[in-house]
This record gives sequence, structure tokens and C-alpha cells, in this order.
Amino acid sequence: MFNLGLQRLSSKRNSLILFFLAFLAINTVIDYLNMTYAEMAAMYGVVLVIANITLNTVMSAMISLMLTLSLINVELKGSETKSQNFGFISVLFGIMTYGCTSCVIGFFAAIGISYSVVALPLAGLPYKFLSLILVLAGLMFTRYEMNKPCTIKVK
Repeated sequence: MFNLGLQRLSSKRNSLILFFLAFLAINTVIDYLNMTYAEMAAMYGVVLVIANITLNTVMSAMISLMLTLSLINVELKGSETKSQNFGFISVLFGIMTYGCTSCVIGFFAAIGISYSVVALPLAGLPYKFLSLILVLAGLMFTRYEMNKPCTIKVK
């Protein structure tokens, strides 16, 4: 079923592109809220900027693939994959870790969670790798769910 979903990707080109552009914009805004690319290049070097932009592009492509496959799964099986939330969780994780720190601290304090802020190394790049792992897990789970046979409930 997963291979059939991959074959049908060409019919969902618009969704794929829309999801990709949306998540690329979200990831770029999260980077900008942390530190502009010019500041990042001045502080850490151009290699870190290239790594961040590359990771943004790869994660956006993977998330768009995962969400489009979930749409195809709805057409084929009549149900969404549960893994489509992994992409949103990775974006939420990005906002919570290397987004606007004062906003996040204020939000958590308002709901009773307090923690100490630690300076994030390399402009949050290690946390972006954790987000990439979440997206990879979501894509693997999407493949598993699409290949899982439908259960028939007998009463």
C-alpha cells in the first residue's frame, strides 16, 4: 500500500508543494526568531547557516511527504494515518526549544511549569537534529500504518 501511495504522489503534486512551502516558511521563521542568518554566520560561521537551511529543506520535504501520503491513505483506506502529527510535533518542539524563549517561559509559567533556561549551543542545531529524528520516526510510522492490513470487526 505504501508503494501505491508513492506512485500516486504525482497526482497530489499541489498538496505536496503547498505542504513543503508552508513548513519551509514555518521552519525559517523559527530560525529567524532565534537568530537571523546574518547573525548566525557572524557568530558561528557560514557552515552553520548552510546546515540550518539544509535541515529546514530536508525536514519540510519529509513532512510534506508524510502529510501527502496521509491524504492518499484517506483515499485508499478511508482513514488518516496517526503519524501525520509527528510533523506538527517537531515544529512545536522547535518552537519550544529554539523559538522565542521569553514567550515559551511565560507560557509554561502560566500553566505551572517552571524550568531554568540553558544557553542553546550552535543556535539550536542539536535540537533541530532531534526534530529531524521525530520526522523520520513519523515517516517510518506512516509506512507501517499504510502497509498494515485493514482489520475487520466481527460481532
